[in-house]
Amino acid sequence: MANPLFDTLFGQHAGRPNPFLHLADGSALSYDAFLRRTAQFANLITGAGLAPGDRLAAQVAKSPDALAVYAACAQAGIVFLPLNTAYTPGEVSYFVENSGAKLFVCEPPKAGALTPVAHGANARLETLNTSGGGSLGEGARHQPETFSTVDRDEDDLAAFLYTSGTTGRSKGAMLTQRNLMSNARTLADLWRFTGDDVLLHALPIFHTHGLFVATNIIALTGASMLFLPRFDIDAMIALMPRATTMMGVPTFYTRLLDDTRFTGDLTAHMRLFVSGSAPLLAETHERFEARTGHRILERYGMTETNMNTSNPYDGDRRAGTVGFPLPGVEVKVTDPATGDALPQGEIGQIEVRGPNVFKGYWQMPDKTAAELRADGFFITGDLGRFDADGYLHIVGRNKDLIISGGYNIYPKEIELLLDDQPGVLESAVVGVAHPDFGEGVVAVLVPEPGAVPDLEAIRAACSETLARYKQPKVFELRGELPRNTMGKVQKNVLRDDYASAFG
Repeated sequence: MANPLFDTLFGQHAGRPNPFLHLADGSALSYDAFLRRTAQFANLITGAGLAPGDRLAAQVAKSPDALAVYAACAQAGIVFLPLNTAYTPGEVSYFVENSGAKLFVCEPPKAGALTPVAHGANARLETLNTSGGGSLGEGARHQPETFSTVDRDEDDLAAFLYTSGTTGRSKGAMLTQRNLMSNARTLADLWRFTGDDVLLHALPIFHTHGLFVATNIIALTGASMLFLPRFDIDAMIALMPRATTMMGVPTFYTRLLDDTRFTGDLTAHMRLFVSGSAPLLAETHERFEARTGHRILERYGMTETNMNTSNPYDGDRRAGTVGFPLPGVEVKVTDPATGDALPQGEIGQIEVRGPNVFKGYWQMPDKTAAELRADGFFITGDLGRFDADGYLHIVGRNKDLIISGGYNIYPKEIELLLDDQPGVLESAVVGVAHPDFGEGVVAVLVPEPGAVPDLEAIRAACSETLARYKQPKVFELRGELPRNTMGKVQKNVLRDDYASAFG
């Protein structure tokens, strides 16, 4: 028995001097150096009492050490739980407590605010910064640079990623070694990655896209990454001549196109641009191809499944579609009422089955049973259709999910906050087209009779409570919300009414 995930992604590179991470300061970290640092973290984590199957939650800035903690969890059989760095202490509290994390890692400046969170969840708190410091970073330096990799099975859990339902209650998606490994292998093959590739990586690593797609593919193939702490237009343009591939969200591409330095000459040596996490506008496709001669490859995935479909590497990459099911992955469009497969061309709910599909929701058997069928098909909550050529089109989301800048936003969470504000009778939150973020959040407020809500105070309350990407960009006052005969708010009407809110 071995550890399939660690051995496949990282362990195979032991002693290898080739660069893994090219850093923003011009330095590079070899595979060998990364694995020695990984072993130090694995020794420290297991020394803190964590055993295979235990959870480690991390809310830390992107850095080589943050990535090494992920690899260390894989090596030691620990379930890794990355958390969005924008989450407030109130949001983090639920994730740490619900997951039963034994160890919670945060950035040193946040330790004061997050110590009560850790203590309330009976978790040990450690800190880590981007330069190798913090209690975890410093403690690891005193550990051995070798670690006996823990045996695991492909069906053992490797990670939790939290997603939310329209009720606002977050769900911990349980991802196995097989889920992560199978997807990396399929995508590396489909997108033609080799050890010669250099990926321009400006994505966050608390998200499926930046961690389980981008990073895992690079580690699997022995390629390297230009590892940027965040999206920075100057750095992207300066480093692009050194890259062969790039993965991003639509916002990355719209911002590059808005810069006159981004030209066909700058991208002439690139072989692949991938976009995901949010819909890419057809206009962006067209502008990008006209500017560079490259056609962006768009794909479709989610927290519970990693990637499900992709436009072809060779062949027609069609704007407005997410391509074909990945090899080994089944995708069907079904009647939401009956679950029966629908004929080609008809719109229904998208269901997927394959080795990429998660094991279920942590401690939520009823929710798991409702969304993960006994035959293995997962009900994604997205609505779509297949065209005559077999391309999948995503046409909407039956859970009113908003995707802004690649991040999932669930309206109910925001509505509960807005409804509690002085002078607000009720609210509805919708996402409408945004030229930069894919979708922007619009909050529609109905005042209490005779009241005039203080919009600046409401905006401040959102800023204090919600991660920035969740905060409404536009507030609208309205006498009443549109409803159907059953009294349900018609969010489709609101989306139409405010479709031009962002121009």
